[in-house]
Amino acid sequence: MKKTFVLIAICVSVCGIATAADAPKNPMKPGKWEITTQMDMPGMQMPARTFIKCITKEDAANVESAIPRGRNDASCTLSDVKVDGNTVSWKMNCEERKVSGEGKITYENDAYSGEMHMKTPDHEMTIKHSGKRVGDCDAAK
Repeated sequence: MKKTFVLIAICVSVCGIATAADAPKNPMKPGKWEITTQMDMPGMQMPARTFIKCITKEDAANVESAIPRGRNDASCTLSDVKVDGNTVSWKMNCEERKVSGEGKITYENDAYSGEMHMKTPDHEMTIKHSGKRVGDCDAAK
């Protein structure tokens, strides 16, 4: 009985450690990020859009915060989110808008670049993403 208890305790301990170690680590560091996106569709290239986003320590604890998302993507679901070294890949499905896609971004030091390929019933598009950490987030006022 005592051996069984010890074996169960060891198994629970090891399984807990393996789960924590297997959790994907977000390569995006906390701070102020300058992010640029540009959408390309066959026959049309949209102008690039650049904005600033503050990534908090809490955001950086969640690998999904490393995935670029648009204003209209709040109802979209992410799946197959993977981190392989400094590369984050994912799939996205937006049932309401009938849009699906997959993307990949790679981090190098305090910058990243990558793209996402999206499909709608009418057309396909590629969204290019790049970002660089430009400092610490501004203090809340």
